[in-house]
Amino acid sequence: MEGITHKMIPFNKASLSDIEKEYVLDAMETAHLSGDGKYTFKVYDFFKERFGIENFRLTTSGTTALEMAAILTRIGPGDEFIVPSFTFSSTVNAFLLRGATPVFCDIRKDTYNIDESLIESLITDKTKVIITVDYAGIPAEYDKINEIAKRHSLLVVADAAQSVGSTYKGEYSGNLAPISCFSFHETKNYCMGEGGGIVVRPDDLDRADIIREKGTNRRQVLNGMTDKYTWHDIGSSFLPSDVLCAMLYAQLTRYDEIMEKRRNIWYGYLQGLENLEKKGFFQLPSVPEGIIHNGHMFNICLNKAKDRDDLVTFLNGLGIKAYVCYVPLHSSPMGKTLGWDTGMLPVTEFCGGTVLRLPLYADMTYSDVSEVCDGIGKFFREYSKVSGGKM
Repeated sequence: MEGITHKMIPFNKASLSDIEKEYVLDAMETAHLSGDGKYTFKVYDFFKERFGIENFRLTTSGTTALEMAAILTRIGPGDEFIVPSFTFSSTVNAFLLRGATPVFCDIRKDTYNIDESLIESLITDKTKVIITVDYAGIPAEYDKINEIAKRHSLLVVADAAQSVGSTYKGEYSGNLAPISCFSFHETKNYCMGEGGGIVVRPDDLDRADIIREKGTNRRQVLNGMTDKYTWHDIGSSFLPSDVLCAMLYAQLTRYDEIMEKRRNIWYGYLQGLENLEKKGFFQLPSVPEGIIHNGHMFNICLNKAKDRDDLVTFLNGLGIKAYVCYVPLHSSPMGKTLGWDTGMLPVTEFCGGTVLRLPLYADMTYSDVSEVCDGIGKFFREYSKVSGGKM
């Protein structure tokens, strides 16, 4: 295919300003480099005031937030958890580490979230937890999922790593399940480099604090509730440095700016690619009624795996870094050791082979978006010539 010259457009780039530098330096100068300093609590105040989220604790990553969640559920050997296969490995690893067994559920064709209509058929007397994944910042169908969980006395844990600031029927992500886990990795809308957070039920907060502090009641000591701390439970060092929390708080002071930029880019893609969708080259994202997404991700779903792979190669040749999102966990080497294989989750496997994530970051320009759209258009014009117009 004939190439065209473009500047490099990365897949992701954190949006940083002088505010981040100011707050990080301030955290360093206060000599409180470890966790639970003033910026940690500023983040908590923001989440409470902006989203109505309470019982929130920052963690070292979205992964460790999920690991805390798994400990809090008391899941263990002999228990099962229902989870989509179209997700990152951390979603499942956190519960595998407790000895539980994953039961993979297929996903919806429109949102790529867990298919709530299939969940009930997977429940057994061993099921303890249902895990949702808010793919691309679009919350799962929580009304139905929570109703199923309540009827079967199960616990819902939301992997909300991608959905900070998204809403479902007017309620913010983080308030949609008994336990929710966020990520503030560099690739997320609001970042602290590496970091995450967990929202727990009120009755779980004291235990969450103990788990987060290596299984000790150290937080009670710091709050003057006791004069020495002791070992009470299993746990680990899950609290992040206040220097990283300073970066996150700076990002949150720019919350509306970053959100507006990302959503504008998202809708720029939607407008720029709609004519190609009408020609049948791919499927654009679908946002169900009642959901306001946070502009975290823009993806397209190609018709065949070869189309997706060829498009990735073509775009990379133009300096545009598109990204293949997930290899479905059930068909991965680890998934196969657990008794799963290809052919078991048809929608997941189709999406795993055909979904492509386009570059999206707050400081992208409209020119950048146009270049990506033009590159995709160029690919399909050349593709049509080679294939004789057949898709």
